[in-house]
Amino acid sequence: MKMNQFVMLFILLAVCSLVLAEQQVQNQKPDAVYTYKHVEDVELKLNVYFPPDHKVTDKRPAIVFYFGGGWTSGNMDHFKRQSLRLAQLGMVAITPDYRTKKRHGTPPFDCVADAKSAMRWVRKNAAKLGVDAERIVAGGGSAGGHLAAACALIKSFDDPQDDVSISPVPVALVLFNPVIDNGPGGYGHDRIKDKYPEFSPLHNITQNAPPTLIMLGDKDKLIPVATMEEYKKRMQQVGSECEVIIYKDQGHGFFNRGESFKQTLEAAETFLKKQGFIKQ
Repeated sequence: MKMNQFVMLFILLAVCSLVLAEQQVQNQKPDAVYTYKHVEDVELKLNVYFPPDHKVTDKRPAIVFYFGGGWTSGNMDHFKRQSLRLAQLGMVAITPDYRTKKRHGTPPFDCVADAKSAMRWVRKNAAKLGVDAERIVAGGGSAGGHLAAACALIKSFDDPQDDVSISPVPVALVLFNPVIDNGPGGYGHDRIKDKYPEFSPLHNITQNAPPTLIMLGDKDKLIPVATMEEYKKRMQQVGSECEVIIYKDQGHGFFNRGESFKQTLEAAETFLKKQGFIKQ
């Protein structure tokens, strides 16, 4: 067999290995599924991924991931691969469903209500999940990143059936090209309109905003780099930590693919270790 044939065979085997590994991930079921909310005739669930040695008596750090999709579409498996990895590293990873425009005909404000409901459910049920109620992180991508940030910063749009004495505020944020400016010229302003001052995370940064990691591609046509720089500036002005990582030649949703998936996951791990949620 000639050298170039060996190379081609090696590449083929490597590709097959990657495909099989991806199929194994996609076929892996969550360790638990809970209903966190009923609203009208909709039952909203969340998937839970536990560390291998998890016990119900544990008090583990947790991370709640919200899928992206412009508040219009998406599903709970969006952050499945990140969830499985962080569970291996000792965190309880949770991926909630929430109402979207295509499936439920709902506006973005209901997405925020559901996101906050999910955080409150996790905190209320921390003992059942083996989670430390004081160490719950939120994360998400695109509109899901908005929902994570909204749990931390937005005071409005609570579901009337929620127990608002339970805080939906996470202790840290891991955001992948998040929608954080809904003001004029920002993403979604045509749907949010005059409610943006109470809906947009960029316009609601206050003291004690949780430490935040933001990852963004410099070719993102929906989220300008300048927006993230302004967000970081405002976070620093109130004394809160905000790390922004810009990835060269990457567009929106880049973190879902190939080497960028690995790089952003490694950056998330480094941030979570720094914050004390993953052991060094």
